[in-house]
Amino acid sequence: MSLAPILLYPAFRYGAATPWGGDQLKTRYGKPAPDTRTGESLEMSVIPGLNSTDAQGTPLSELLARYGAQLTGTQITGEFPLLLKLLDAKQALSVQVHPDDAYAQAHENKLGKTEAWIILAAEPGAQLVYGLRPGVTRDMLRQAFETEAPLEPLLRFVPVQAGDVFYIPAGMVHAIGGGILLYEIQQSSDVTYRFYDWNRTDAQGNKRPLHIRQALDVVRPELQLEAVQPQPLPDAHCRRELLLDTPYFRVERLNDCQEVPFSAHPEAFSVLTALSDGQLSCPEGRLFCALPAGQTVLIPADCLPFTLSGGTFLISAPRA
Repeated sequence: MSLAPILLYPAFRYGAATPWGGDQLKTRYGKPAPDTRTGESLEMSVIPGLNSTDAQGTPLSELLARYGAQLTGTQITGEFPLLLKLLDAKQALSVQVHPDDAYAQAHENKLGKTEAWIILAAEPGAQLVYGLRPGVTRDMLRQAFETEAPLEPLLRFVPVQAGDVFYIPAGMVHAIGGGILLYEIQQSSDVTYRFYDWNRTDAQGNKRPLHIRQALDVVRPELQLEAVQPQPLPDAHCRRELLLDTPYFRVERLNDCQEVPFSAHPEAFSVLTALSDGQLSCPEGRLFCALPAGQTVLIPADCLPFTLSGGTFLISAPRA
């Protein structure tokens, strides 16, 4: 028997783990955030200790073991491929760079991390670190670290606003600035190399650890990307846009949905996140549920047909 769509409930990273976090996950989306510094709602996660769950509290990793290819799809093998977060940056995050699969497997025994951001809200003047300034080299970065010179002159800052889309391949220097709420999709990996944290200290005067050697190993200074331009897609039931089509994931945005029909895609699962209030109807399974803004739904590869109505949604899927 086909599976019904699965409402997902997040794990959280908060407090000292996200000193830059705020309270928008609670105030905007009604998430049961455990702290006023809750930076990450892990909407779909099998990271150990940070599993998302279904409505009954069953961890996603257990659901994967229970249903196998019926949930993930016939073309998804090996590790679960994706991690999805909502992220509230009240203050700037550290400047980071992530390894590719080869480096991460060799040095961390994990997947690498390519990711993307979709800006959901941004305060006036908000900005990202999105790569390095043109002409900056690995040797220039190394020299700045060795001499403890300011790093800001080497970084490329770009302004952002709600709706912007940014692709961050492995090796690209990046940082989320303060005053930004975003949707983050990435490979299912927790490998992060932090190489600058704005000289921040905690209440005891301690700085967070940096990973200079690893960051210099994997950084690709030549990556000079621009914000992604959405591409309209034909759809009689909504305004549909292709936001990202990468080697690891594909993301579409749906607006003004009027009973958009969905059916099973046996090759791979997909995941739906409501950005404004909507509803999901699955008549064959007699399922009808409201989808408040911020709710994420896992759509099994072998899924009962359903329809989607409401304002704005993001639909993501792995590249099978």
